[in-house]
Amino acid sequence: MDPIIWRDSKLRLLDQTRLPGETVYVECADYRAVVEAIRRMRVRGAPAIGIAAAFAMVLAARETCGNGYDPKLDQCAEIICQARPTAVNLGWAVKRMLTKAAACRAAAPGSLCAVLEQEALTMLQEDIAANKQIGRYGCELVKEGAAILTHCNTGFLATAGYGTALGVIRAAWSAGKNITVYADETRPFLQGARLTAWELMQDKIPVTLITDSMAGYFMQQGKIDLVIVGADRIAANGDTANKIGTYSVAVLAREHGIPFYVTAPVSTVDLKVPDGKFIPIEERSAAEVTHIGGVPIAPAGVKVANPAFDVTPQQYITAIVTDRGIVVPPYSTGLAAVCRK
Repeated sequence: MDPIIWRDSKLRLLDQTRLPGETVYVECADYRAVVEAIRRMRVRGAPAIGIAAAFAMVLAARETCGNGYDPKLDQCAEIICQARPTAVNLGWAVKRMLTKAAACRAAAPGSLCAVLEQEALTMLQEDIAANKQIGRYGCELVKEGAAILTHCNTGFLATAGYGTALGVIRAAWSAGKNITVYADETRPFLQGARLTAWELMQDKIPVTLITDSMAGYFMQQGKIDLVIVGADRIAANGDTANKIGTYSVAVLAREHGIPFYVTAPVSTVDLKVPDGKFIPIEERSAAEVTHIGGVPIAPAGVKVANPAFDVTPQQYITAIVTDRGIVVPPYSTGLAAVCRK
């Protein structure tokens, strides 16, 4: 099952808000529809958002650049970049597409769109290859019979395919390591309960679903051997933004002497951001907290805070697994090195 499909000049996105109950694709015929899909989390996960944004740029170019490069494309790019602020892959993808467009300004009319389409398709394939490389590197960190805790969803749904943290889990399972997985439900959007558990069950990888507040209990009971999570933005010093609740898991892991690994392609590393204090944190709708499946679970009118991400300081991270190798402290030098490769 492909989460992102480009066919007949339209983008089809597997609607993650309908899973696990229904398998439905959303068809996007213009860049505005892609932006809406990103905002409403029909497509989510930093790498997947980046790839969707690349195809949004193709759709924007078809609308604005039929006769060659048009400055309106830059305006469309700005709108796409504003869809969600925390995941750096979105801006990274749009910038890459703009750079490609700029290189084609003198090209024959009509060729620009074809060039951008090929660039987006290349990015999609690159992401799948990067995820599989992350899996190969990360597999080295997983011992035979390990019990792994993961938070949020980092599988093929969150990427162009295969996954980052779940890519490591898939690689370990394929290597015959007889692992088991504990998946945090990941309130308030329930990506762990709805998506991670579903993905692992599809692959017949043993998974136990727990509430977010149970992580410490299972660590205390000696049930967890390591934690593997993804990332939405990694600062130059290693501070990592990921789904809300990740920081709490990292603190618990350190208290119990459990390795805590972050997985991400190098496109998620933002060397322009010195540390986590400078990472923008998206605030989402109160309804995600006060309702589950449209059913109210809190008193009407209650004040709500709903930050979608938190930042785990680099000192809580054992290692960062990228598609160009495993980075260990000091992260400031290690991350710069892999980004230069």
